[in-house]
Parts: sequence; C-alpha cells; structure tokens
Amino acid sequence: MIKIIVGTNRKNSVSEQISLQYQQLLEQMKVASELIYLSELPDDFVFTALYENNGKNHAYNKVHEQVKSGTKYVFVVPEYNGSYPGILKSFIDGMTYPNSFRHKKCALVGISSGVGGGSIAMSHLTDVFHYLGMHVLAFKPRLAKIEENMSGNLLTNRLYLDLLREQAELLVSF
Repeated sequence: MIKIIVGTNRKNSVSEQISLQYQQLLEQMKVASELIYLSELPDDFVFTALYENNGKNHAYNKVHEQVKSGTKYVFVVPEYNGSYPGILKSFIDGMTYPNSFRHKKCALVGISSGVGGGSIAMSHLTDVFHYLGMHVLAFKPRLAKIEENMSGNLLTNRLYLDLLREQAELLVSF
C-alpha cells in the first residue's frame, strides 16, 4: 500500500486536492493507497510526541504507526517560504529514527504558486530523506503556478496530470 502524505496542515489545501487526484490515479492502476493528513495531527504533538516524549502521545502514535507500516510513499509538498512546511519537518522529526524511513522508497510532488514548482522545497526534503536512508525517486514533478492550473478542486493541466501518472507508474515499479 502506498501512503500519500498531504505535506501541510492547512485545511482544504491545494496539496490535499492534488493528493486526492494522485490517489485516484493509483486506484485506476489498481494500486492500494492511503491518505495521511498532517492537518489531523494532534495540536500539541510538537511538545508531547517528540524527542524525550517519543511514544507518549497516543494520537500521534496512531499516525506514526500508519506511516511506519508503509514501504512506499508519495509526499505532496507545497513550497512555503522557499522550503517545505515546518509541520512536515516536525512530523518527520517525530518518526522513529532511523527505522521509520530507512530503506523505504518515496516520490515527491512539488507545488507552488510561483514559477519554481516547489523545486527548492523538494531539494531540501530530498536531502533530509537521504540522510534518513530513504530512496527518493528521481522523477519529481514540479507543479508551478498551481492556482492557474486548477478548476475548482481539480488539477486540469494535461501535462501536469501526465507527469503525475508517469511518476505513479515509476513509483509502483520502483
């Protein structure tokens, strides 16, 4: 089962909409997937589940086990202030080091309102995942000017949809 991580805790985010469409692509390929929403993390997890409190927050532990049980992931990563969201970093910091991600595989999808498509965010996140021993798929779609490429809650840019489909196929065989 592929775990799709919505890379922000912002409610009703573009990242969530792209994650839902990615899940539909996987369904069309007959590949099981599960969405993990950072917006559902406990409000206090940064203070009650990390470092010396690892394992002590039962709500966070449920999410941790969901993630840890996976072997392949898709991270839909919005660009915030030239990198990826702090909530995503805190979420990763709460995972058991190094075993939550070591020797596992992931794909990254970058999203931005600007022209970079989240390139810098994905570069930073790739460095973190390499440090943790995770294998990162080299094919990383960058969805730039995202609001201009959506209608309602759906990605409508044909090229972007093709890139996501290609990445999903590569991840399945990765």
